[in-house]
Amino acid sequence: MSKITFLGAGSAVFAKNVLGDCMTVPALQEFEFALFDIDHNRLKDSEMMLKNLKESLGSTVKIVSYTNRKEALRGSKYVINAIQVGGYDPSTIIDFEIPKKYGLRQTIADTIGIGGIFRSLRTIPVMMDFAKDMEEVCPDALLMNYTNPMAALTGAMNRYTGIKTVGLCHSVQGCAQDLLKSLDMPTDNVQWKIAGINHLAWLLEINRNGKDLYPEIKRKAKEKQKTKHDDMVRFELMERFGYYVTESSEHNAEYHPYFIKRKYPELIDRFNIPLDEYPRRCVNQIERWKQMREDLVNDKNLSHERTHEYGSYIIEAIETDKPFKIGGNVLNTGGLISNLPEKACVEVPCLVDASGVTPTYVGELPEQLAALDRTNINTQLLTIEAAMTKKKEHIYHAAMLDPHTSSELSIDDIVSMCDELIEAHGDWLPKYE
Repeated sequence: MSKITFLGAGSAVFAKNVLGDCMTVPALQEFEFALFDIDHNRLKDSEMMLKNLKESLGSTVKIVSYTNRKEALRGSKYVINAIQVGGYDPSTIIDFEIPKKYGLRQTIADTIGIGGIFRSLRTIPVMMDFAKDMEEVCPDALLMNYTNPMAALTGAMNRYTGIKTVGLCHSVQGCAQDLLKSLDMPTDNVQWKIAGINHLAWLLEINRNGKDLYPEIKRKAKEKQKTKHDDMVRFELMERFGYYVTESSEHNAEYHPYFIKRKYPELIDRFNIPLDEYPRRCVNQIERWKQMREDLVNDKNLSHERTHEYGSYIIEAIETDKPFKIGGNVLNTGGLISNLPEKACVEVPCLVDASGVTPTYVGELPEQLAALDRTNINTQLLTIEAAMTKKKEHIYHAAMLDPHTSSELSIDDIVSMCDELIEAHGDWLPKYE
């Protein structure tokens, strides 16, 4: 029996989406779905939910919960990672509150920025432990990483372990259609090309029946910018740099030095930037889960329709040898994007079939886009360096080179803030020299 292992299976809604998708695929019947989470109560909830879903969908998969991670991984062919190390309380609270003391404000803090750096530093050691287990009990498995910070985690796995890893994000699939819908433009017969790095990948081409849609997109976007809406940062980036970026405006507000600035507080209102957005979401999700748990976990008639998440499509393509195209996060080996560093983790079109995940060559990005990506890559690479060497100086380097952090704080304040964050995270971080 082939096996799919889900690490972080206590994330019930996401487990329902990804494993529920797999239950709808004929080629994946008879698979074992191995569930693992360090929170045993959440694990039991997910197991019960998925068993109910299995019955209502008439699936023949086998669902098994494990409290031993290595046994959950043993013999696995596919591993899905959806963990969050440190959780909202204490780690997310720390990631927001200490920088705020220094006057450094954030929106999401899960990719780069000071919050993204420390989320990476908490998570990379855990991922390395996963890799050790996998190298022992399922060395040929494909790891599909959904956990942020996507580029740093996927890059570390591919550079420092023998585990085949692809990073998967939601922002590529819906980018073109969501942009067109937001501008009241039709979405039929549209072709597009996206490449860059995770959350800073670029809509390089978009056309309908061979006609370039960018001129009309830019005209409509400029008009829409006259009134407040939820995508003002991305539209501003498109006007200034020429292309639309995949990830949302609340994310992109903190990836650049232009938008969240103490000296220009009016920018927050002008670009409709939701400061402290992620903590608000966490609190709301915790409350929502209390309300929806009963319905989701104990619903014997729970239903599911296949989502646009890549996971089930990747597994189906490998199992059936029917090719499928994804936007995947992989190492820039051989210069897939030729004007980005080879050590970088890039997000490019990939072909999936029985031979696995094969990235495609993109070539050069427009130089201004490559330059923006490199500002984020610098911080990602130095964060990985810090995590793998356990040298505190590289944490400082990563923070000092972060675009938003370095635009707001002095070097002394950056170092002091990092020291406070290291101390506050305590045992959630390894010891740094």
